[in-house]
Amino acid sequence: MPRIQSRDDAVLVIGLGRFGTAIASTLDGLGRDVLAIEKDPDLVQQWSHRFHIVEADATNAEALAQAGASEFSIAVVGVGTSLESSVLITANLSDINMPQIWAKAVSRSHGRILRRIGAHHVVYPEYDAGARVAHMVTGRMLDYIEMEDGFSIIKMRPPRDIQGFTLDETKVRERFGVRIIGVKSPGQPFEYASADTHIGPEDLIIVSGDSSLLEAFANRR
Repeated sequence: MPRIQSRDDAVLVIGLGRFGTAIASTLDGLGRDVLAIEKDPDLVQQWSHRFHIVEADATNAEALAQAGASEFSIAVVGVGTSLESSVLITANLSDINMPQIWAKAVSRSHGRILRRIGAHHVVYPEYDAGARVAHMVTGRMLDYIEMEDGFSIIKMRPPRDIQGFTLDETKVRERFGVRIIGVKSPGQPFEYASADTHIGPEDLIIVSGDSSLLEAFANRR
């Protein structure tokens, strides 16, 4: 059994497909302890140099217990392509009262099942990535984050009619119903926007607001 110094902040990642590997690698890069559970011996060998890995089948409750899953407070179920495996693993984690279960789903119906059996957070990587790219390819958006209740945050180049003015002079909030919350000028650190923040043609701006209003604002020329 790999030794992890502290499990208070450690994360259990089950399944080392593209999604699970990205989660585990990023957490490891952030300095978080990670224990991965993967049944494919080739993947175990491939990633054993990067983070702690146990070769086991997490659909088996006994194997999950032997891996020490009950000692973790956060688990990520990266298995998505096999609906049966995904459900069994999530159910096993729910049975041991895992405080936080994050599970990958490949469809809305899959996600509803995962929530019903105990997943606290369900993510849809393919859908979310597709929706994000769709927003980005239709306007000036360089990045798009949808929060909830129709609220979003975007990164974009400023429309021409606000270039060369201060934020107060542009009256963006009054005219378009969105709010510029930050500006990144070339070679300069990120700056939280204030009334006298100047917006240049080469700047990047961070804008928040209702998704439909942001779409209209981002499509301005």
